Amino acid sequence: MTARHRLTATGGAVLALALTLAGCTSSGEGEGEGETAAAGSTTEAPAEPEAQLIDWTDCDSEIDPIIAGRPGSERDLTFSCGTTTVPVSYDDPEGGTLQLFLVRASLNGQTYPIGSLFVNPGGPGQSAADAAIQAALTLPEAIVNQFDIVGLDPRGSGLSTPVECISDEQKDELFAADPRVIDAAAQDALFSEIEEVAAGCSDEYQEALGAFNTVDAARDMDLVRQSLGDDQLNYLGYSYGTTLGSTYAELFPEQVRAMVLDGAVDPNATEQEAAEGRSRGFEAAYDAFAANCLSLISGCPLGPDPRAFLGELLTQAAAAPIPSSREGETRQATPGLILGGVRSALYQPSAWPQLAQSLAAARNGDAAGILTLADTYTGRNDDGTYSNVVDANLAVNCADTDEEFSASDVQALAADWNARYPLFGADAALSLYTCSAWEAPRTPLPERDAAGSPPILVIGTQGDPVTPVSGAVDLAEELENGVLLTWQGSGHTAYPKTECVTAAVNAYLIDLAVPQDGLTCPA
Repeated sequence: MTARHRLTATGGAVLALALTLAGCTSSGEGEGEGETAAAGSTTEAPAEPEAQLIDWTDCDSEIDPIIAGRPGSERDLTFSCGTTTVPVSYDDPEGGTLQLFLVRASLNGQTYPIGSLFVNPGGPGQSAADAAIQAALTLPEAIVNQFDIVGLDPRGSGLSTPVECISDEQKDELFAADPRVIDAAAQDALFSEIEEVAAGCSDEYQEALGAFNTVDAARDMDLVRQSLGDDQLNYLGYSYGTTLGSTYAELFPEQVRAMVLDGAVDPNATEQEAAEGRSRGFEAAYDAFAANCLSLISGCPLGPDPRAFLGELLTQAAAAPIPSSREGETRQATPGLILGGVRSALYQPSAWPQLAQSLAAARNGDAAGILTLADTYTGRNDDGTYSNVVDANLAVNCADTDEEFSASDVQALAADWNARYPLFGADAALSLYTCSAWEAPRTPLPERDAAGSPPILVIGTQGDPVTPVSGAVDLAEELENGVLLTWQGSGHTAYPKTECVTAAVNAYLIDLAVPQDGLTCPA
């Protein structure tokens, strides 16, 4: 859709952290600038940056073939692709720019259009432009009928000056490594790989690496809101998208019209608490998958003990990696790739049947299915190349925290968590070392009470393996006007999967009808 662009000036600096890949009123093209912020007049504060024109192009011809035949493709949609520029550093708005990419999907013949609805799928690192295309096909008709769906790739992600500093070979090596290692020598080797990746990214970007942070991404979103001509922001964020959204609300509380934060990341959890929470969540999700498998009338292809089955498969793969029948595939499934595939499928119960069949096939000597699941999780393409989702994930996560962990502390946690969370614990603990390998300034996330904002709807799912429901509870309490909605279902995020949640969110986004705080929707 557009060429990729590098930074044109340096900003802060930073990088890396645990990969948690635990995703408008204007209708014409080439519209003019929206509102602009007032320029500062003192020497103490830099001038406020102005919203820039969006360079729009019609991209129906590129998107229509991609979505053809997919559910929702019969909708009469028009897709526009746009680029605009924002400051590399908001501390020095005139010091250089980077380019952002966005997609806008508009339903022809909208009735009572409200404005733009920004969507963000999380990650960090996932493409919001891709998410907007999917949302235009799958969000309720009532939403698409009144909002243009806008996906703005955050800085460093997708096609918005993507950060790219980890080679495909390095990613293959890292994802294939056994994530359950508790042997000191193996851990030291892993730490060395992490340090090598960190050094490569530091060499590639120098201080500019710090530009890829959530605080500045939220500022970017406000400039684009102005460029689109929207008086206030309408926002739907999932997973990490709840962090981006709540950061926006903290910085610009009066500019929020409606904000839905689904699959909320806990704003109060330390990095260690968050990593342990994910370990606990994925272990519980595997047990739920196992129980579902055993309940099948046709019988579970993993036998009477799916957890024991997986343990035996991992032992088998550690001794002799499992080949794949997929044409042209040269990789073999190691324990790391198998657990990556398992983690990928545990995000949504709809993937559980595929997981059961893939694990059974791997035990019988064909890892094609489990490799497909793993590649979906890591952004690996059929030709062996990767998207930049991993690079962006590490860069943003590390930019957002100033916490660090010593190798000895991480090793102690790995041993402890491996005993308590035998599938996912050691991996989560070892990932805490990632940011510690990098020496760069950080832009930690602010406390987020969003004082002065209108009601913000926070959604948690009781069986969410990626963002435990406790995070939604904490975020709703942290926000001055947070409203909590809980879904008693399973999987990562809730809207629009069930009628109760969908009705509440639709009424809030369209009519600003705020649901009762504490509302619980059945599974």
